[in-house]
Amino acid sequence: MADHYEVLGVAQDATPDEIKKAYRRLARELHPDVNPGTEASERFKEVTHAYDVLSDPKQRQQYDLGGQGGMGGQGFGGFGDIFETFFGGGQQTRGPRSRRERGQDALIRVEVGLDEVVFGTHRDLEVDTAVLCETCHGSCCQPGTAPVTCDICHGTGSIQRAVRSLLGNVMTSSPCGSCRGYGTVIATPCVTCQGQGRVRARRTVPVDIPAGVDTGLRLQMPGSGEVGPAGGSNGDLYLEIKVRNHDVFSRNGDDLLATLEVQMTDAILGTTTTIPALDGDVQVELKPGTQAGEIITVKDRGVTKLRGNGRGDLRIGVQVVTPTKLSGKERALVEQFAASRKSAAPELAHFQQGLFARLRDRFLG
Repeated sequence: MADHYEVLGVAQDATPDEIKKAYRRLARELHPDVNPGTEASERFKEVTHAYDVLSDPKQRQQYDLGGQGGMGGQGFGGFGDIFETFFGGGQQTRGPRSRRERGQDALIRVEVGLDEVVFGTHRDLEVDTAVLCETCHGSCCQPGTAPVTCDICHGTGSIQRAVRSLLGNVMTSSPCGSCRGYGTVIATPCVTCQGQGRVRARRTVPVDIPAGVDTGLRLQMPGSGEVGPAGGSNGDLYLEIKVRNHDVFSRNGDDLLATLEVQMTDAILGTTTTIPALDGDVQVELKPGTQAGEIITVKDRGVTKLRGNGRGDLRIGVQVVTPTKLSGKERALVEQFAASRKSAAPELAHFQQGLFARLRDRFLG
């Protein structure tokens, strides 16, 4: 194939304006409407292709580097470039590239309640994403039409050209600027998707969120992301979980934590009460003499474990409520009780690591 600069009749250091002027002059002269001859038509294609390459700064730079490369020049990046420049290959050895590409992955955030975490939940999520075009079904063409073979590269996706070098004239190949390396051209693009093979749309994605998830966890749904260009395979969908805070219960790993307020008399005498948990009522027994800060553990009433069998526990911290207002009769009874006990004066107790840790984890953590 002839040198692009020679085709346009410009020097190798021509400015973009000079290249554009040369192309316009030749296009007016060789356009099929003005000059319908076969030879003029072929020259018009060559001129158009040369202009496509030289008017694009990146393609022009690549073209110039391939033409000026030498053993000591700056046109080679390594042995692979040297081999490709002197002996051809590159895009041509791989053939035209496919229009079909894998779609992008998508990330959405899902907020769930603590009660939904115990056993898992189901959601139907509305996702705004790329879906397959229902008009062309990913072909990118208007129905009834198909891609046509590129008449510049003849379907190879690459262009060969002769390069003068220290070893003589050698052939190199580069992506075709007319079809962008696809080997085919979409002559009549689909009007619905504008030749992309996909459109933006809102669709519903059913999701089963497993039990035991926690804030920050990401769930992967393979093949539920965006469809790729030209009907390529779907990417993946990632769900990032956020668990809402609960008014009564909190979470520590797979355990549920709660605080139970107990009247002073119930702590002294003991009692049995029923409390509403996240998955039904739980009966709690307070033994006589229950102390503030004690932890009552109800086995297997926590969160279902994400990976594994079983559930965590429900841990209830006791908070003894001391009356702040007493009637005269109540005060007299308390004073009578205090006199009969003959209790020692308040004093500092020995440090208890276990009690301190329980209080810290429950009320400060």
